[in-house]
This record gives sequence, structure tokens and C-alpha cells, in this order.
Amino acid sequence: MRIFFTGGSGKAGRHVIAHLVERGYTVTNADLAPLNMPGVADLRIDLTDAGHVFNALYAFARGEEQEAGTGTPRYDAIVHFAAVPSLMLRPDNETYQVNVASTYNILDAAAKLGIKKVIFASSETTYGICFYDGEKKPAYIPIDEKHPTIPQDSYAMSKVVNEVTARSFQERTGFDIYGLRINNVIEPHEYAEKFPPFMKDAELRRRNIFAYIDARDLGHMVDRCLQTDGLGYEVFNVSNDDMSVSLTSDEVIARFYQGVAKRRDMGRDETFFANDKAKRMLGFAPKHSWREVLNDDGLPK
Repeated sequence: MRIFFTGGSGKAGRHVIAHLVERGYTVTNADLAPLNMPGVADLRIDLTDAGHVFNALYAFARGEEQEAGTGTPRYDAIVHFAAVPSLMLRPDNETYQVNVASTYNILDAAAKLGIKKVIFASSETTYGICFYDGEKKPAYIPIDEKHPTIPQDSYAMSKVVNEVTARSFQERTGFDIYGLRINNVIEPHEYAEKFPPFMKDAELRRRNIFAYIDARDLGHMVDRCLQTDGLGYEVFNVSNDDMSVSLTSDEVIARFYQGVAKRRDMGRDETFFANDKAKRMLGFAPKHSWREVLNDDGLPK
């Protein structure tokens, strides 16, 4: 499959692209900065410019594509990760504008060019907890994809708008458009660097719903989306199976979620950012954990 990947030079994107290349995909990285990964074509592009997007999606990406003399090859799918990646990096209105305009342009071009699969990065922040002014508890636990998405902040607002836009484009085209509500992305080296404090103070993970997604398992998730056809429009939580703290689920509930409705029984270490839907519909099977490198007290194994 020939994949147009936006934002592949970022923290999450570079791990996902590495996984896709290993799986045999042909990937073009469309970003403001190059990835410089062997076998991956880099294209510098401003995704808020509709002309840039439309032109880039119908163009050669590497010299060898011209050898056959059969014209411009088509992309089989788009993976759209590019965005202002968080609140408080740029002015709020610019964060909103960039994220919404770039996603609209990608979906619009895909519809007009007949690219029948788009996978786009939504966010855990859509549930309104991460960037809430003060403490916000979930409506119920564990949080699944039916949980209300009414955030306060411009970053999460942009992601909610992108989901609505994607649903409308899917209604127009009938294409497969999957949104990934990605939890806090963790690179393998970050377990030893960042997780020991989480073991000492679980409060540090409250805004992330005590969850995380290993960057390598995120690559697996994207692969499963690319290999699964016919779902139409869907959104999926993306998380690892366990929490990012060493407390049990009962201990987390007692300390942080008293009075919050509990929809079902939970495993001892089970994530509160439910990933059941992705497992059921896509065959998602995350395999990594901070427990591979750390003990419950945060010390290296």
C-alpha cells in the first residue's frame, strides 16, 4: 500500500512510520520538517494550504515511481497525524485554526481524489479532562467512546470538530474514515525517564486518565486500521492494557473516582481508557508495558 502520512516527523509519527515500513508499506512523510528515514520520501508541505494538499496527493513522491512510465501513482490511504500537538504551544486560536483547517483539507482532497481510507489522529483530550481548568472527573468509568466529548480548551475543541467533519465526509463519500483518540504517547526510552515519579505520585497521571499508549503499539494500531476495511466512520480509543501507575484499579477509584459511576468490573491493573472497541473491531493487540523495564516502585528491573 502507498501511504500519505502527515506529521511523520513528530514524536508519535516517526515510530508509526517505522512500524509501517517494517510491515512493507510505501510511505511518504508530509511534514514541515524532514524525517530522514531510509526508504521514506519526505515532502515539505503546509497542510493549511488546500492547494498544497491537493497537489501533493496527486504527485510523484520518489524518482523510481517515474521509471514505469505509467503516470502518477495513486495513494491507497492517508494517515493524518500532523497538528499543533498540544495546548500552550501556540496561541489558542492558531492551534484551533491549524488543526481544523489541515484536517478539512486532507478530508476534502481525499474525497475529491477518491482515496477511500483516511485514518486521523483525534485525542484523549476530547473527553474534557486533560486540559480542564481545575479537576474534572469522568461521567463514568472506564471511559469508552460513548463518553461525552465536551472540552473547554481550543486543542480538544479542534479534535472534536475534526471528528464531526470526518463523519460528514464519510456520509458524503461512503469511504472508511477512522478517528484515533490517542492517549499520552510514550516512547520506549521514556519509561525509565518519566515513569518513576508516577509510581510515587499517581496524581501526576490524573489528567491522562492514568493511561498511556506505547509508540510501538500505536504503530500496530494504525496497521490494523489500514488492514481493516468496511467500517465506515468509527472512532477508537487507543491505549495500552494497563495503567501508567502501580496502584490497583480499586485504589485509583478510592483515591480519585469516588462517586463516579462504574459501568463494569475492572481488572486489577486495567486501563481506565477503555480499548475494548479497537480490540473487537480491529484486532488491536497491544503488547508493550512499562512493567517490562520497571518494578512497581519505579526502579529498573
